[in-house]
Amino acid sequence: MNSFIVLIILYAIAGTLISIMVMRKNQSQEDYFVGGRGIGWVTSALTYAATTYSAFMMVGLVGLTYKTGIGAFIFEIVYLVATLILLSIYGRKIWKMGKEKKYVSPMELFTDRFGPITGGLGAVISLIALVPYTAVQVIGLALILQNYGISFNHGVAVAVIVIALWSFLGGLRGVAITDAIQGLLMMTVAIAAVIWAGNHFKGVELSTFPSKVWTPLFFINITLPWAFFALTNPQVVQRLFIIKDKSDFRKMLIFFGVFGLLYTTIVSGIGMSAKFGTLQGIFPEIADQDGVIVGVMSQMKDWLALPLALGIVFASVSTANSIILTLSSMLTRDVFNQKNNDNAWLGRGLIIGLAIAVGLFSLTRPNYLVQLSVAASRILMCFLPLMFALFHSKKGGEITGILTLAGGAVSAILFGNITPAYSSLMTLGATIVFFLIGLAIDQSKSAGSNPADKELLA
Repeated sequence: MNSFIVLIILYAIAGTLISIMVMRKNQSQEDYFVGGRGIGWVTSALTYAATTYSAFMMVGLVGLTYKTGIGAFIFEIVYLVATLILLSIYGRKIWKMGKEKKYVSPMELFTDRFGPITGGLGAVISLIALVPYTAVQVIGLALILQNYGISFNHGVAVAVIVIALWSFLGGLRGVAITDAIQGLLMMTVAIAAVIWAGNHFKGVELSTFPSKVWTPLFFINITLPWAFFALTNPQVVQRLFIIKDKSDFRKMLIFFGVFGLLYTTIVSGIGMSAKFGTLQGIFPEIADQDGVIVGVMSQMKDWLALPLALGIVFASVSTANSIILTLSSMLTRDVFNQKNNDNAWLGRGLIIGLAIAVGLFSLTRPNYLVQLSVAASRILMCFLPLMFALFHSKKGGEITGILTLAGGAVSAILFGNITPAYSSLMTLGATIVFFLIGLAIDQSKSAGSNPADKELLA
């Protein structure tokens, strides 16, 4: 048995023990899905970071910077800056609403304002978008395991079992604790890896920006869904419900910003160093961008390659755990309408089904990880007008919610296939149009139901 397999076994055992330690048999939904709203700032920041910075980074972004240069780094920095701005403006408001109204599912933000059908529809759309996005994590993990003698299919199976088991047993508390530990280990190993890459490849290849790849149109199209990630992706919105108090929220935001800047710089640096190595003839040209990090690890000594591979496993599992837990909460409360706070067993059962669905999708091995992640976020852009309306307008009701979500999600899928170069811009434009149409219909219905208006019409 090789050393990496031993590490994976020890990792799985350790995470399972943590999940068992925090498991409660008769756990309420509030405790199971949002940790009883009592998670401190260090753990909150690290679970937010681990939920966000997934296999997309160490597998996808390393490959993208290798292929396209500094444009990929700028793309990811735009995400970080936009996230910090959005959380500074809206994050505290979402936290306050969740605490005051006892929200557990992120779709409950919309249910009170736009009706239960909107909440249920939002949960279904999230399922459509986030199962493929979760599969990105599983695929990234399976690719790493494949490099150590485990077949891709068996790697998918290992990932699904670990993800389902930890979420099932520990709920949010278990996931948050394992996220925090994994986040710190991810950062430690990444620092060692970028130092090694700088010394081994002797430089970085920045290329130019804009470039033939990073044209202004391509940059906007791929960045737009990512810039609003903090408000459109339910798994990170739900992370705002778990924070203990205002002071912890502020500290969490600062810690996450520092973590994000450092991790983005490190990951991009590895990709650009590898490209410099290719130009110098000391690193082979890699055609499959998702295979770049595997190529880099093949030139490392085991003392670094094994922890780095394990770090990618950490990133994959932590993000997938968080997403599956959030999807389970939405299906439980918004689709099946089971809001008995004393019973989390339906949610636990749904986690098993969701993990299996993610595993089956992963076996199809679709697209590059970065592009698949962006496509998922593009579908979730349909939530954006409704999120802004919560804080900036009192207009709009059920028709507004249904039209915005249905029209926006369908537009994202259609434009992604018909006009991929303009898909994000077209999706956002179409979603806003559907939102405005819904507002007009709701206002018309409201005016028609007003006795004074009826008398005037008569």
